[in-house]
Amino acid sequence: MNSKNKQAYIAEGQILHFIKRHPKKLIILGCFLIAYYFSLPKTLFNLPTATVVESGDGQLLGARIADDGQWRFPQVDSVPFKFKTCLLQFEDAYFYKHPGFNPVSMTKAVGANIKAGKAVRGGSTITQQVIRLSRKGQRRSYWEKVIELVLATRLELRSSKEDILRLYASHAPFGGNVVGLDVAAWRFFGLQAHQLSWAESATLAVLPNAPSLIYPGKNQKKLLNKRNRLLQKLMANGILDSTTYELSLLERLPQEPYALPQIAPHLVQYLAQRQKGERITSTIDKTLQANVNSIVSRHHQELRQNQVHNAAVLVLDVNTREVLSYVGNTKTSKEHQKDVDMVQANRSTGSTIKPLLYAAMLDAGKLLPDILVPDVPTQIAGYTP
Repeated sequence: MNSKNKQAYIAEGQILHFIKRHPKKLIILGCFLIAYYFSLPKTLFNLPTATVVESGDGQLLGARIADDGQWRFPQVDSVPFKFKTCLLQFEDAYFYKHPGFNPVSMTKAVGANIKAGKAVRGGSTITQQVIRLSRKGQRRSYWEKVIELVLATRLELRSSKEDILRLYASHAPFGGNVVGLDVAAWRFFGLQAHQLSWAESATLAVLPNAPSLIYPGKNQKKLLNKRNRLLQKLMANGILDSTTYELSLLERLPQEPYALPQIAPHLVQYLAQRQKGERITSTIDKTLQANVNSIVSRHHQELRQNQVHNAAVLVLDVNTREVLSYVGNTKTSKEHQKDVDMVQANRSTGSTIKPLLYAAMLDAGKLLPDILVPDVPTQIAGYTP
């Protein structure tokens, strides 16, 4: 028997000897490991999400609010670099190094809180904050902190760091009924998350820390100070140069939420009935959609004087059969059924065939575009179509 085999034989014997001497300890350890493995729910967040419809190139066309009245978009597939950098610098600089909790930060936080006699500092990592968000409604206590710590380490074992960041960016509160980075970028800046500047990213990075206290439009000084301290830290760490830093300080804070785009409201309404709570990438061309909206609006302004209040347009690519523009109705009043989607509404056979008949007459030269055709009851051998 060579030395390697001999060492393996000895080690195996020691293990067997330990198992025989400590069976109860091993059973307890096994039970603990099993409980630890199954301690984290398979799905952390089961909250309803908004229905989000995007154009073919990823631009927002419109959205329907979630069933619980929250603007919560479906989970993001990536976290923009600027927001990620700001978030890590503000909340968790050692995020990529710790196993779910930071003992140094926790020790400092406990010491500061004991000294002050109240909670003045938090030591939670981003991973722990994700767990806290998923356990919504739990009372804040030291025992709850222990549970969060255990579940945070379990989450680190199950998910990648990038997955954890995506969970945070999708479920962090930004004040009011705004939840998640994507909708916060729209509501506070009217932009997609990846379009945010350093100052805008820094503003959103500090908001989840106290969303009710420094909600945009109130307590501006406190929000400004938090944002500027973070920008200063970014410059001190070499992330921002002095010029970018100075320009970022000049940017104004958001004053009130922006309205979300409503470029294709009837399409959003139609898709929300079939793919509720999902992020839907459509084949709509946003530029074409805006142009068709403008054309429909112009015609409606002219025709409503003649009591013509409704119109619908569906533009298709005849080769690919993709829908490029979808206008279900004009922006008329409720009295004139503005919410009825005329693209989907049932209509008579005669109404369906009219466009084909007119097109055939135009093609044959029997009708010119500016000729009016009388639409009157007709009787053929006793039959009234």
